[in-house]
Amino acid sequence: MSESNSKTTVGALPDATAETPFAPVALTWLAWSLFAASLAVLVARVRFGFAPAVPGAFAVDGLTVLMWVVVAFFGGVVHSYSRRYMAGSAHETRFFLAVFAFEVTVMALVAADHLAAFGLLWLAMGLVMARLIGVVDGWRQARAAASLARRYFVASSALLGVALTALWRATGATTVSGVAAAADGLGGPLWVVAAGALVLAAMIQSALLPFHGWLLSSMTAPTPASALMHAGFVNAGGVLLLRFAPVVTVDAGLMLAIVAVGATSALLGKLLKSVRPDVKSKLACSTVGQMGFMIMQAGLGFFGAAVTHLILHGFYKAYHFLGAGGAVERTAPSGQTAPRTGVSGVADGAVTLLTGLAGGAVFALLTGKGTSVDSGLLLALFVAFTTLHAARGAVRHASLPPAVRYGAVPLVFLPAITVYALVYRGVSALLTGLPVVSAPTELTALHGLVAAAFLAAYVAIETGVHERSRRLYVALLNWGHPSSGTVLTNAEEYDNGGVQ
Repeated sequence: MSESNSKTTVGALPDATAETPFAPVALTWLAWSLFAASLAVLVARVRFGFAPAVPGAFAVDGLTVLMWVVVAFFGGVVHSYSRRYMAGSAHETRFFLAVFAFEVTVMALVAADHLAAFGLLWLAMGLVMARLIGVVDGWRQARAAASLARRYFVASSALLGVALTALWRATGATTVSGVAAAADGLGGPLWVVAAGALVLAAMIQSALLPFHGWLLSSMTAPTPASALMHAGFVNAGGVLLLRFAPVVTVDAGLMLAIVAVGATSALLGKLLKSVRPDVKSKLACSTVGQMGFMIMQAGLGFFGAAVTHLILHGFYKAYHFLGAGGAVERTAPSGQTAPRTGVSGVADGAVTLLTGLAGGAVFALLTGKGTSVDSGLLLALFVAFTTLHAARGAVRHASLPPAVRYGAVPLVFLPAITVYALVYRGVSALLTGLPVVSAPTELTALHGLVAAAFLAAYVAIETGVHERSRRLYVALLNWGHPSSGTVLTNAEEYDNGGVQ
């Protein structure tokens, strides 16, 4: 490895208030105005049942107003954050125009009822996001990443086009609501084509394996664009499945396949994260895993849970991406901590297990999911599993005396599960009126097999079994490596590309 003696050229942060172009200021104001208007529509929806529509074209329902508020909020935060982040960049105005265009496109998409409008807005959403990934067009890696993402998004749009065309031919309906109303009569080859294309389009958009390459190669996007991508864009797969839930719930076999696809991505996302060295790539692999959980919830028939997951994950990822710049400093080496063994290890295990079981019980009690023998049992099981995983991390890394640590873990996580369950109930109530919000399926041996395989694989990962296989390690490195043309290999290329 050759030594680098280049001179550091990092200076003071630019003054975001000095000589700011008009577009960033105006678009930031418009973004927050959209958020305020979305809140007003949400209140009107809850209090007065406000549901305006342009018959055959657009319709405002519970999902629409919920997504409007979430998307507008993230859009406002990204606009405000970018005022300083992009200050002085030659691409500043172009970036703000693309971010605002993305926000407006997504808000139009979730209100679209006509099949053609829905398909065209889906395509536009992908093209705008590809533009954000390659906004620094003087940087060849950015152009390569944008080109790669664009190919994926066009493929997703083509699949959606196939699905929408098949549904139109099968039902004669030209609207999403019309397809939902006629879904009971779906079946045969046209349904197979439509349902399969819908699921594949959702998988590409949500970066599920094996379509995760575009997401891991998108690190050329400015950090605010990455936050918008991980907090909003990848969630479109869940929104698509909810919009066409009457189509995908026709067959229990397809729903089980969706569960299996989601579980696979959830596990492999965690594995890929373990071999990535940088903060943003780790976050991207985490997104692959979290989108797997979201799709898995949809496959279990709990679309309200999937929407709740995408909202909360959006807040989580937006926070972490916008704070990614300080993560390296915060995680500087601070000494070695010996692993806990003996009595302490047993106590750690007992606390995490009991906290996980209590979390699942609280969720079941507050939502009613998991109290009957159907796929709700798996939903409650995965909530318990998620609580156990988070509690285990806290117990292992919290620098507190054992007595305080063991008491603090349940006091932190059980209220968090309570909040999650209440948010889920609120989201489900707001989605009331959609054709399908909850469609639990009958448990089968295959459901049990998927759950057992998931838990066994997770235990193997946590105990480090996967680290003993060099072949698996190399395979994970290959699966998790971005496209070679998008990787920065020379810092001077970054500077010459006009990146701040």
